[in-house]
Amino acid sequence: MEYAMNALPSHTEIIIVGAGPSGLALAAELRRLGAMPLLLDRQAEGANTSRAAVVHAQTLEVLTPLGATAAVLEEGVKVPIFRIHDRDKVLMEIDFSGLDTPYPFTIMCPQNRTEAILLDRLRALGGEVLRPVEVIAVEAQSSGIDVTVKRDGRSDAIRTNWLVGCDGAHSVVRDAAGVAFEGGAYEESFVLADVRMDWPLSREEVSLFFSPAGLVVVAPLPDERYRIVATIDKAPEHPDIAFLQRILDTRGPASTGSTIQEIVWSSRFHLQHRVTATPRAGRILLCGDAAHVHSPAGGQGMNTGIQDAVSLAQPLLDAVHGGATTALDAWASRRHKIAQNVVAMTDRMTRAATLRSAPARLLRNTALEIAGHIPGIPARLARLLAELDNR
Repeated sequence: MEYAMNALPSHTEIIIVGAGPSGLALAAELRRLGAMPLLLDRQAEGANTSRAAVVHAQTLEVLTPLGATAAVLEEGVKVPIFRIHDRDKVLMEIDFSGLDTPYPFTIMCPQNRTEAILLDRLRALGGEVLRPVEVIAVEAQSSGIDVTVKRDGRSDAIRTNWLVGCDGAHSVVRDAAGVAFEGGAYEESFVLADVRMDWPLSREEVSLFFSPAGLVVVAPLPDERYRIVATIDKAPEHPDIAFLQRILDTRGPASTGSTIQEIVWSSRFHLQHRVTATPRAGRILLCGDAAHVHSPAGGQGMNTGIQDAVSLAQPLLDAVHGGATTALDAWASRRHKIAQNVVAMTDRMTRAATLRSAPARLLRNTALEIAGHIPGIPARLARLLAELDNR
């Protein structure tokens, strides 16, 4: 059943709520496999900020059958090296180039561009996002799910057999399903900015710097831009050039300076680390930030969400066509375990990176430097960050 842009159906097989990376990837993959899901989003248009920017090897692999990987490679910046520094001293180098994957690197591609690529693929497969359509109520019945939506000031009811929440950390779908979102929040706030600047290090590396003042991560972006992420006790709502320059001067390379010329976009945010009790509650399924949120350490968030979505498509269609949910149960169990592992890993990385006492920082730096010289450890860390075992 095709859906006209001006008409909402009274019944449909699959509704996906949220047209971020997870929702777009799931809708496009379902289309590729022959289904026609209804994709709803409450925003009038897609987000135009870059937010997540790292695309890892496993995500590039799962997007290849969808036909999206070539465009991500063309749009993004190929980065094969992740280095951890203590100011000018390199503590550890993680090289992705030896990974057993067709994509032995990370790609720095801003989230808005990744979303645009996924939307293009969805449209090429005959799909579309219906927006702005806000889900205001969900009621699960034994025979299906009644979804009440609001559009243009009026409410409509849609009956669906399956409902997928890809609607972010404050998921309406998750709340309606009564699924617990277990975890907590970090004390620190984070600053995020995309800038143009003179930067002394290679554009083939993502650089993480430790310092007594805190951490900062600098990564190359397309169009000769750079992404800056830093922890701050109390960050301004819109960090300016002077604020960001102080961060780089006190935390980045000491011997060779950098000069920020322009801020393209900046923001602050507070982070949580949470995982749903389950990504499946009967006929309701959860992907991406609706199922797990965590620190940006390692650039895992958007990647894990896209992988949730693409891996859900076939098990969901098995349930739609045959009624059996064995594959869905297996998907839910596997993705729940992966989410727990990702959240635990990023939590350890964040807590280690934000140590405040001098002895603890010295111990951390010494351990990293030793580990970086033990054969096999950097390679194992590269595989872990690339998410190649999250299958």
